[in-house]
Amino acid sequence: MTAAACPAPTVPGLETALLAALAGDEAGFIALYRDLQPRLLRYATALVGSEAEDVTAETWLHVAKDLSRFSGDLDGFRGWVTRICRNRAMDSARDRARRPTQVLELSELLDSPALADVGRTDGTAFEQLDTRWALAQILALPRTEAEAVLLRAVVGLDAPAAGRVLGKRPGAVRVAAHRGLRRLAERLEAGSSPDTDGTDVVRPREAGDA
Repeated sequence: MTAAACPAPTVPGLETALLAALAGDEAGFIALYRDLQPRLLRYATALVGSEAEDVTAETWLHVAKDLSRFSGDLDGFRGWVTRICRNRAMDSARDRARRPTQVLELSELLDSPALADVGRTDGTAFEQLDTRWALAQILALPRTEAEAVLLRAVVGLDAPAAGRVLGKRPGAVRVAAHRGLRRLAERLEAGSSPDTDGTDVVRPREAGDA
């Protein structure tokens, strides 16, 4: 099985919506929000678990405030918003590090509504995977590979945009995403499956972890 990252499709009208939003049109901003928010929420959930909704809410407040400063196309906008989200997630992780650590059941994290349709990402390794299995395997990847897979296959960013989010060269992001997706494909071909009966626990990774 060959797994490849799947950039987000360019939906007809979204480029127009971006231009409208930049001109102050509320309907254009809402269209952009509806396009990106589901994938952004899945990404944030992988970074900070149950705090994802707060992180994405803060992200969109920041976007609304600074939208007039943005310059670029739709792919650039998606990358810009995702980078803001990652920064907010890192802030959240630092705040959480000052509080007692909460251990989450694997089922609690994977049952989040934000991740309910991760398996619908067409053209990726996810299309043949059970949702809970796929996310468990992504969370088990090395940090760089996990984020590259999330940004490329879940959020749908191209390599240059994902590289700007991570502060890495596009080629490095492509390699990390390829390695991560190849690991997922190999595990799928091997017929492996995780124990998701609630006995395993995970600690959500800190956004700044290596």
